[in-house]
Amino acid sequence: MSARFSFQLLGSSESLARVRTQIERVAKVDAAVLIEGETGTGKEMVARAIHYGSKRADRAFVPVNCGALAETLVESELFGHERGAFTDAKVASLGLVSEAGGGTLFLDEVDALSLKAQAALLRFLQDGSYRRVGGSSTKQSDVRIVVASNANLNELSEARRFRKDLLYRINVLSVYLPTLHERGDDGIELARIFLTRLGHHHGRPQVRLTPASIAFIQSYTWPGNVRELENVVQRAFLLSDSNEVDISQAMSHPRGERPAAEPVVFRTAKQQAVKEFERLYVSRLLMQTNGNLTQAALIAGQDRSAFGRLVRKHSLSPSRVQATTAARTGEA
Repeated sequence: MSARFSFQLLGSSESLARVRTQIERVAKVDAAVLIEGETGTGKEMVARAIHYGSKRADRAFVPVNCGALAETLVESELFGHERGAFTDAKVASLGLVSEAGGGTLFLDEVDALSLKAQAALLRFLQDGSYRRVGGSSTKQSDVRIVVASNANLNELSEARRFRKDLLYRINVLSVYLPTLHERGDDGIELARIFLTRLGHHHGRPQVRLTPASIAFIQSYTWPGNVRELENVVQRAFLLSDSNEVDISQAMSHPRGERPAAEPVVFRTAKQQAVKEFERLYVSRLLMQTNGNLTQAALIAGQDRSAFGRLVRKHSLSPSRVQATTAARTGEA
């Protein structure tokens, strides 16, 4: 992986180590990539790491937030337009696909594209050809497409809100980013790094976390993931006059009450509930079978490989379960 961006993938957890390995493998293969993960987990950072670790590293990396594109102008933004193609098209535009020529086009929040825009993207992915809005000639662009979504694209495709044929095209290779809550003590490590950077920037190099901060980081679920953690650390640092920073105080309501969790749409709430159920269910089965994957898969009514994917998805370790069980047996 390019040294230029690998340093930003901070953390020592097994789950993040697996992500780094995935990135290194994916970067070497010139194909479309789907990056999945919740908001704030660092999807654009991973997209950049893939680009700068690939043979396209010396060409452009062009990020696009699909959710910010006006539906009527998506094709114009992506593929360009000729002068006079529509009202306000006073000059011609090459488009982002042309701008990213030879490099990587990163489409964040790809699920926000309308079905019409999805069809246009699918046509381009098939052979790299496109037409500018209002143009008659066919153009070609050699671009690697990397997309990201915090939505479940399989569910959206089943609900006919995302094209299945497009999903097949963009999901040639995939990288799943674990939540901060799934990354063990990475939250503490990241908070200390953020705090050190702030301390050096503001001339307070001796600043440190309080024990209460460490306990809070370990217990809080961090729905906003790394982005939320960085924001909270910065707020706590700026509000503190001492060399000890208490994150838990920065999270408190002015009257001393814990703020209510941010409201989420039904789909997101359902995904979070299913994820937590899966993690608890798999964890309990591993404990019950002393880390025996085959036996746990039989109880779950799944084949071993499918159950193994669930174990990896939730960063669970059968060997660690075996060691924990052995330790408890020894203590008894």
